[in-house]
Amino acid sequence: MKVTEHYTVRHLLTAICSLVCVALLAIGANAALDLRAPEAAKMAFTQETDSAIQLALIIGNGNYPDAAEPLSQPINDASGLAYAMRRHGFDVDMVEDATKADMTRAVERLKSRIKPGSVVMLFFGGYGVQSRHETYMMPTDAVIWKEGDVRQEGMSVETVLHAIKERGARATLAVIDASRRNPYERRFRSFSHGLAPVSAPNNALIISSNTPGKVADDTKGEHSVLVTELLNNLNAHVSAEGVFNKTRVAVFRASNGAQMPSVSSSLLEDVHLNPGDDPDLTTSSLAPIATENAPIVVQK
Repeated sequence: MKVTEHYTVRHLLTAICSLVCVALLAIGANAALDLRAPEAAKMAFTQETDSAIQLALIIGNGNYPDAAEPLSQPINDASGLAYAMRRHGFDVDMVEDATKADMTRAVERLKSRIKPGSVVMLFFGGYGVQSRHETYMMPTDAVIWKEGDVRQEGMSVETVLHAIKERGARATLAVIDASRRNPYERRFRSFSHGLAPVSAPNNALIISSNTPGKVADDTKGEHSVLVTELLNNLNAHVSAEGVFNKTRVAVFRASNGAQMPSVSSSLLEDVHLNPGDDPDLTTSSLAPIATENAPIVVQK
């Protein structure tokens, strides 16, 4: 009997010890999870940042019904710049002869793809019009009879840049090649030559094709003078601000002083267009460069 009782007590103690061990292991596992939670959150944030990419929205508008003849250079400029930016690691969405609806959809596509830390480029080639000291990119289906129509029919450069910033972009680059004499000007009572200075958000770099308030006539070349010199300077191993400044000087010289692009910057850090020059953009963070994949193109 005593032997049986001893055997029973022994097994009971063994079972109790097992339960205690299981409980201790559970407590330890929970503590480990609690300790790792901040690390996991930090890792998730790091992965989100590392996955940030370089995006470009490139719009080239050439066929305006109100113009005496189509603009040939904006389409060529958009195509050439799209090809170049893809080679520099940018994921490009290119839109040709965009209506207001096309431009709105393109901007929404861009906004939906921006991640914290992204570098975003906006290019617009075509007609730009200033109204109330603000520059508007004109779609091909714009119906303009008075200056107030510009604000209704056009798309504000500043509005797009601020929308990009609000989505968490690390930096915004804008190339506005639209300082042409617009075909609606004769309908306005007030003077509206050229483009207005752009009020940019923080961490933005902007180059426009001429000094605010001045127009630039197209040349006979395949590309505009601005895009020609920008393409020539994209491979320079300098910051994006350096590339834009080199382009500004090159345009001034190529035009014999007739055209002086405007460069404005609110960048708080260096941004590089060559992936290998930018320490904040790792190889894994860049969009894949595959020659067989053409840019996204929306054509009318």
